[in-house]
Amino acid sequence: MPATLTLVAISPNPSAYGQPVTLSAIIIPLGPGTPTGTVTFSVDGGPTVTAPVVGGTATATIGDLPVGVHRVTAAYSGDANFTPSTGATLQIVLPAATRTTVTSSPDPSAYGQPVTITAAVTPVAPLQGTPTGTVTFIIGGGPTLTAPLVNGTATVTVNMLSVGPHPITAIYGGSPGFLPSLGTDQHVVQGKGASTTTVTSAPDPSAPGQQVAFTAVVAPVPPGAGTPTGTVTFDFGDGSVPVTVPLVGGVATANHAYAAGGPHTVTATYSGSANLAPSTGTDTHTVVAAATTTTVTSSPDPSAVGEPVTSAATRASPRPPAPTPTRWWPRRPPRR
Repeated sequence: MPATLTLVAISPNPSAYGQPVTLSAIIIPLGPGTPTGTVTFSVDGGPTVTAPVVGGTATATIGDLPVGVHRVTAAYSGDANFTPSTGATLQIVLPAATRTTVTSSPDPSAYGQPVTITAAVTPVAPLQGTPTGTVTFIIGGGPTLTAPLVNGTATVTVNMLSVGPHPITAIYGGSPGFLPSLGTDQHVVQGKGASTTTVTSAPDPSAPGQQVAFTAVVAPVPPGAGTPTGTVTFDFGDGSVPVTVPLVGGVATANHAYAAGGPHTVTATYSGSANLAPSTGTDTHTVVAAATTTTVTSSPDPSAVGEPVTSAATRASPRPPAPTPTRWWPRRPPRR
């Protein structure tokens, strides 16, 4: 029987990870006729595939070859007229190029509102596969965070970004099958978030001259979040000089004593900050005038008819209760 030669070709070569490749074996007869039969393709680190010989050629398509160099062997089975033969070649598989796309939601956001940043990493078409590895997010004016890819997607959540634009860069570090890539986006935190100021006083009501503690609590309006900073100015509503105090943990306090009774409208004005707008809160504080007692005396008492009598009236305010004394016991000397 005439002998044969088997030539092996692969397209494309080199290929990218995840890219399908076509294996071809051309059976060259060393005599008259056209070879038939089958060809078995064996790929180091890959599959073994058998294909029929049609018109002297056998073809098969495979995919998902690992990155590296692979020896591909094509073994022709022979037929009734031609003897078997074998051919081989090398296939080079390179890491696949990738594309990283970055999005943020909601965009724009309010100050203090949580923002979810997502990076989707995909192979560049027509390549296939699902990239693995990690993505590093570099957020302008914010933190740098790293998250793993899950089904080709990495996600992080941030808040407390300052008002204004924030450039975001997502860097995919690559993996054995996929090349690194990066994507960019710009997230915007809208103008200053709204705030609310609430005022309370204690004790309420109070007496003239009594010290009253006024408390202003400043909070961002949802969806904003965070702890406000800045100052609060208290106007006690009695013509006295307003007092400005700093916020500590979102709370400002001031003490004041009223000279006269009556209702007083107290106003607390929050100055605002780089991220929060000013706001004002009011409260009506009541001052109750202290009660008085009047004592009337006459002298002489009793008197005779026609005798002059002197009368006197004494007015007094009640004194506040005296503090309860604390009894102190002398320490006994130790017994000998």
